[in-house]
Amino acid sequence: MKKVISLLLLCVVMLTGCAKKEFLYLADMTESAGYVVANRHQSSIQSDDRLKITVSCKNPELAAPFNVSTGNVKVSSSGQVSAVANNDANTYRVNIDGEINFPILGMIHVAGLSLQEASDKIRDLIILGNYIKDPIVTTEFLNFHYTVLGAVGSNGTYSVDGDKVTILEAIAKSGDLTAEADLHRIAVIREADGERKIYSVDITSTDIFNSPAFYLAQNDIIYARPKKAKGTANTNYMTWITLALSVITAGCTVAWAIKR
Repeated sequence: MKKVISLLLLCVVMLTGCAKKEFLYLADMTESAGYVVANRHQSSIQSDDRLKITVSCKNPELAAPFNVSTGNVKVSSSGQVSAVANNDANTYRVNIDGEINFPILGMIHVAGLSLQEASDKIRDLIILGNYIKDPIVTTEFLNFHYTVLGAVGSNGTYSVDGDKVTILEAIAKSGDLTAEADLHRIAVIREADGERKIYSVDITSTDIFNSPAFYLAQNDIIYARPKKAKGTANTNYMTWITLALSVITAGCTVAWAIKR
């Protein structure tokens, strides 16, 4: 009887083990082979982005009017004067029309431009207005983020230091995919030019390198589709458990009857 029960328990372990699945990213990638980087990725500025834009030159006095106050002055009760950092210094929010209100220059349309293109545009306007002959303009994102949902370790919205992140990096930061994820149909939902597009990515294939969704854009939503709906998966799991328990019960009953 002990042998029968042991055999039945082994069957149960094998059945439950079928729920686990190992998978490989970029399964068709050849070792030591070269994969050309077709384009140099540059994220585009969108409405509601927060940008930090700094203007500098050899003569700081000339650049000062183009920079928002770098801090406030604080006077203590003893009369000591100290500077207080301003976290919003040189910070601009892109409005719904894709514009920023820049000192001296007024409203400037920046939506759709890369950070470098925005810097070049502001630089050219400063030179064109004969304000500074050789200005240096730097632009950076302050709120570049994306959202990960579905069959991953941790759903949520994540911020990026800079403006360059791949879908593989985003998945890794979210705790990796779960065994329920459909590796061949990872969705990236992107809003651009007044419309939303969905890109389907197969992360088992090197074709992902050529996908427009390999590098994420501001506010992208990554959805790791499950192979089956949660309700269906749970139902199937309970079905396996019920079947296994039924087999064990029947086996024990038969073994008990034979022993008698």
